[in-house]
Amino acid sequence: MSEYENTTFRIGPIRPPSEANSLLLQITKGCTWNKCKFCCLYRNTKFQAYSVESIKQDIDVIAYYASLVEEQRNADGTIDRLKLSRVIQSLSQEEQNSFYVVYNWIMHGCESVFLQDGNSLALKPDRVVEVLLYLRSKFPQIKRVTTYARAETLARITEEEFKALRAAGLDRIHSGFESGSDEVLAFINKGVTAEQEIQAGKRIKAAGIQFSVYFMPGIGGKALSRQNAIETARVVREINPDFVRMRTSVVVKRTQLWEEYEKGEFQLCSDNEKLEEIRTLIENTGECTGYLASDHIINLLQNIEGRLDADHDKMLSIIDEYFALPELEQKMYQLARRQGMVSAVSDMAKLPGPQRTELEGICRSVTDEAEWNDLMNQLMRRYI
Repeated sequence: MSEYENTTFRIGPIRPPSEANSLLLQITKGCTWNKCKFCCLYRNTKFQAYSVESIKQDIDVIAYYASLVEEQRNADGTIDRLKLSRVIQSLSQEEQNSFYVVYNWIMHGCESVFLQDGNSLALKPDRVVEVLLYLRSKFPQIKRVTTYARAETLARITEEEFKALRAAGLDRIHSGFESGSDEVLAFINKGVTAEQEIQAGKRIKAAGIQFSVYFMPGIGGKALSRQNAIETARVVREINPDFVRMRTSVVVKRTQLWEEYEKGEFQLCSDNEKLEEIRTLIENTGECTGYLASDHIINLLQNIEGRLDADHDKMLSIIDEYFALPELEQKMYQLARRQGMVSAVSDMAKLPGPQRTELEGICRSVTDEAEWNDLMNQLMRRYI
């Protein structure tokens, strides 16, 4: 059916929510560090940097499936569903998985590509440049190419190398900073320092690449809560990244942090303490023009978003609206949010009476703070 011996391509396990409609192109496998206390995603995966030739072969397979989809278009541009169904039925299950990734990408305009996996820029810059040039030669309509990378890896890349990556077509880099506090970074065994984060961020910005960093409220626990926010704000001020994305901390099983939590060596922050960290971050980012995004269901108030300078007051008012609620109403909102019922405080008024009564009953039955925080963490684990 195809000129290629292999009609599947590699697809990694994760991508940012903002890349939901992107083509996924895996150029590395796993994570070079793989020692963060809070993460178990790649715990049993050996890191591998793929050869440029094998990545090009994957791009060729993607191009083949893209042409296959285009062949099913009618004269008016719509897809002939009957013909498409026959094509899909002729594919193996593995081929169908690859086909659907490409099909979804085409249906959303073929505009963006995300290079996987957890630390893709561990692949040498000149090799990434070669991949980017080949990718864009095959798909000149691409508007944005993005990737994940660890701050420690980014700090080893020179500004000139970043400029070469930008010229070849890399538009945005995502990096899970989690914190800008050296004490918190050491505690979670992140394998990086705040100075390395700043160094990397400044070079990326100077090269003209968009930079998206991730902040994890609560990851330092109760003991390091304020340091987590204050020092992260300092790093954000130094870099002025294009995006600061909130990823509320969740302690999950099979991680070192879970083991410490089970032993009582780590105290969970409450939802309110995590929200105070976000408030502190917003209050201390100065003239930063970056966009704060709460683009994940694990965040308590998903409507806290906007430019750190221009929308500063608006975002703080959303937090103040929540803190103005009586304690019982706050807990009811937390519970409703963690069950996916609401995304903003105003949504509570839309809940049917029986649901509110049930929420209230659960909230009144759990009076111990540690027990309540554990319940919230249990509910959030479902989304990780």
